[in-house]
Amino acid sequence: MTKRELVIQSLLHKETSPIPFHMDFTEQALDNLITFTGDPDIESKLGSCLHYRQYWGWPTEIEGRKGYFKDDFGVIWNRNGADKDIGLPDENLIEDLEEEEYQFPKVDEARLRAEFTEITKDKDDRFYMYGFGFSMFERAWSIMGMENVLCSMVACPEETEQFFEKIGDYFCHLVDIALEYDFDGIYFGDDWGQQKGLIMGIDHWRHYIKPQMTRLYKKVKDKGVFVFQHSCGDCHELFPDLIEIGLDCYQTFQPEIYDVAKIKSLYGAKLAFWGGISTQQCLPYATPEGVKQEVVKMYELMHNGGGYIIAPTHALAFDVPPENILAMAEVFNNQDKYFIK
Repeated sequence: MTKRELVIQSLLHKETSPIPFHMDFTEQALDNLITFTGDPDIESKLGSCLHYRQYWGWPTEIEGRKGYFKDDFGVIWNRNGADKDIGLPDENLIEDLEEEEYQFPKVDEARLRAEFTEITKDKDDRFYMYGFGFSMFERAWSIMGMENVLCSMVACPEETEQFFEKIGDYFCHLVDIALEYDFDGIYFGDDWGQQKGLIMGIDHWRHYIKPQMTRLYKKVKDKGVFVFQHSCGDCHELFPDLIEIGLDCYQTFQPEIYDVAKIKSLYGAKLAFWGGISTQQCLPYATPEGVKQEVVKMYELMHNGGGYIIAPTHALAFDVPPENILAMAEVFNNQDKYFIK
């Protein structure tokens, strides 16, 4: 099978050998790996089964302000801290939804189409996706601040509903354009969970966020394309809702949060999972041999019945030793040697 076929079969809950795998990198982690190996093309040689890019609002560095970037939505991101890839919003663009005059940006359709064309014109045998990060709750708090969003859910529900509808309208338009191109999947990034439970609680998620995700998922499903959802943290309460509205694959699947075997038994027949190799614990702190053992363990817990893409639980960060990345890649690429059949 091609890598694309491996992913599709897994998403259809059919067992494959090998199982599909993937690795994402932060800029710092990739630089460390390149320095360690002396190979500027090392990422392309690791064999990942997925290929995708994400729209985050195309942040552009602000002249004269080192480490500060402004995105399409007007949000200024400070990347001078530990997070060099995304950063933190520098200020709120909305302080009070009841008095807001914020205008959503006009979609740069020409730039978006150029990127879609560039990605899909010379496809290889991988599974191709396009991703929309900061797509709902994250876009809301990037514009108006986490505290303001959460307080507004209680204090001014009507205005908050309207605000999320505007975000939904914006991303529905982007998804419509993406679905004109030859993508196998559409990926939505939006962190809803914390280490234990949801940030906003299930009632507020259902009230404000679920209707918009339902709209987005339906557009993708109506085109016969697979739907992927990223959220860090504990989202177990949402799995029935996400299955109901059409989600195919949930990422990221963190073993320090989930009883992975239990979640697999409860939802694995209807929902595929992507992740499982901890970027919080295993990858930064284990030995290379310990990493190999963890990969084998996760395979044994998750591969039955398909529905699994084995991968780090998040983009590999600066604190993951290159030796551990290469150990993980060794197992991913030599599954017959390591995995018990």
